[in-house]
Amino acid sequence: MLMGYARVSTGDQHHDLQMDALRAAGCDRIWTETASGARTDRPELAALLDAARAGDTLVIWRLDRLGRSLKHLIDIAEDLQRREIALRSVTEGIDTTTTAGRFVFSLLRALAQMEREVLIERTQAGLAAAAARGRKGGRPRALDDSKVRAAQAMLKAGTLSGAEIAKQLGIAPSTLYRTVPGGRRAMMDQAA
Repeated sequence: MLMGYARVSTGDQHHDLQMDALRAAGCDRIWTETASGARTDRPELAALLDAARAGDTLVIWRLDRLGRSLKHLIDIAEDLQRREIALRSVTEGIDTTTTAGRFVFSLLRALAQMEREVLIERTQAGLAAAAARGRKGGRPRALDDSKVRAAQAMLKAGTLSGAEIAKQLGIAPSTLYRTVPGGRRAMMDQAA
């Protein structure tokens, strides 16, 4: 069965062009949707994928109508392949029932993998450059060195509990216990 999927992003746009192309491609049934490609919840696409069975072909006007990114498109294509459902794009002339169509998707899969790896490399390079300049990522420390020294002095004095010291410093007791060498046990031993 040839199953068509037509999607437009906004209510101002029309499905007509896609519907004509999908009918000309011989689609037996067409699911239409008005939703941004960036949305993860597309009920009509989900319904089509649920209805598709082994031996069916999902037909789209263009690849960008199906996936919100190259990775998403590849994920859908791999899911279809596992379920033995073909994918055909009318505009790009891609048909995964043919050797050439499977080859094109192999190239797209390789490009998606490269894109992920390049993104990871860029992120790691950026973090390394920031670290070289003395900047650390993540949340700022709740206790700087002066507050740690103040907490240790209050602990040595033995007049306040860990919870009271934490309250004076404006932090959670767990933060204090993580910061003090030996943690909570050390604080309890000092208090005894």
